[in-house]
Amino acid sequence: MDIQCSQQELFILKKIAKATEQLNTKSYLIGGFVRDKIIGRKTKDADIVCLTDGIELAHTTANLFNPAPHVAFFKNFGTAQIKINLSAETVTTQNFFEIEFVGARTESYQKNSRKPFVKPGTLQDDQQRRDFTINALAISLNNEDFGKLIDPFNGLKDLENGLLKTPLEPSKTFSDDPLRMMRAIRFATQLGFKIDNQTFDAIIENAARIKIVSQERITDELNKIMLADKPSVGWNLLSKSGLLEIIFPQMMALHGAEYVDNKGHKDNFYHTLQVIDNISVHTQDLWLRWAALLHDIGKPATKKFEENIGWTFHGHEFVGAKMVPKIFAKLKLPLNEKMRFVQKLVALHLRPISLTKENITDSAVRRLLFEAGEDIDALMQLCKADITSKNQQKVQRYLNNFALVEARMKEVEAKDNLRNWQPPITGEIIMQTFNLPPSRKVGIIKDAIRDAILDGEIDNNYTAAYNFMLIKAHELNLQPVQ
Repeated sequence: MDIQCSQQELFILKKIAKATEQLNTKSYLIGGFVRDKIIGRKTKDADIVCLTDGIELAHTTANLFNPAPHVAFFKNFGTAQIKINLSAETVTTQNFFEIEFVGARTESYQKNSRKPFVKPGTLQDDQQRRDFTINALAISLNNEDFGKLIDPFNGLKDLENGLLKTPLEPSKTFSDDPLRMMRAIRFATQLGFKIDNQTFDAIIENAARIKIVSQERITDELNKIMLADKPSVGWNLLSKSGLLEIIFPQMMALHGAEYVDNKGHKDNFYHTLQVIDNISVHTQDLWLRWAALLHDIGKPATKKFEENIGWTFHGHEFVGAKMVPKIFAKLKLPLNEKMRFVQKLVALHLRPISLTKENITDSAVRRLLFEAGEDIDALMQLCKADITSKNQQKVQRYLNNFALVEARMKEVEAKDNLRNWQPPITGEIIMQTFNLPPSRKVGIIKDAIRDAILDGEIDNNYTAAYNFMLIKAHELNLQPVQ
């Protein structure tokens, strides 16, 4: 075989070859499995194309295993899937090898849809409908030439050269299925490949076609770009291709640096790309990476030139935080605790930096710990990633200051235990004590108790808080119920 497979994988492929022989048909291993094996990338699934019925081949293959795996099939699409457990000892999703079967096909498209008309075809028909030459590589699973590489579009050479090209004319490829433009940029980001010049020109030419693709499919590709080792590659290509202006204009608005009276500001787009790369070195957390991407999203709306000061972005963290839910909704990202996590980090990302510029008080540290809660460590990671100066002495000075802030936070945290802390007096207690309905006065008392504890005016216990509540209530002409 022209690719190096594990013994387990080879065992499975020979089962498929045997089923192929029993049905007197032809089958081929094709696409991502072949590509990834050649370049040494981990694989967890494989695509099999056969020259007759893919569903029948899946059932026949499954019956060669003991026990036979379940066959999930979709008659309307002519596809089937089986999952083989690679470990007899443990059963987890990571131990399963997924195999998808489909009949060889040819496709044609209508202008306003990326859903093709499909009809049976030859192996070469199936290979030329693939998005890129590196994904059109096939390996024979037939007795007469088992393991032979079939490469009609020089995909192996493109793999060696780290180049992304389409099997057919690129403009037609992208016009037919515009999602392929996103996939080109995602593969370039994940694999560290270059998009062929003619291919990239075709993406620019067809960028507007992305409008017929569902937001869910676009966002799936964005998330894959976000999880790459260096996400900035993808975001930069999205910008240069014209796709970003269509799918995420708020991000595109970060571009550019203006000068007035020889005073300029950094290009917030490229600063943001550096921040996302910085944080990606330290975390695989998709939502922390999204927080890094959106941390300055409010800057275009708050940019202002002030005499004797220069360019300012006052309040951009609060404006950005308000933008997060709308951005998540537009991109069909989850509107749950993931969104709230990103929103919180965008709102708080300047707070630790401000603490490095002043004498750190316990009160300021308490407030930050209270507001960040369990996300304080993620917030500090974001703040460190936000240091993008080319002046290494300046970078080190910031990092040293952050180390002091973190040390102080540990001291206060050990003493006050403020993560996920709630004041000892609740709104319910206030309402019961003074026989009040939910009202503004309840909120005033509750906030006053919280602020007094955070500012160190009273101890963090029930008795101190209760006595303080009585004082604040008296100021509001309230008397406890006897």
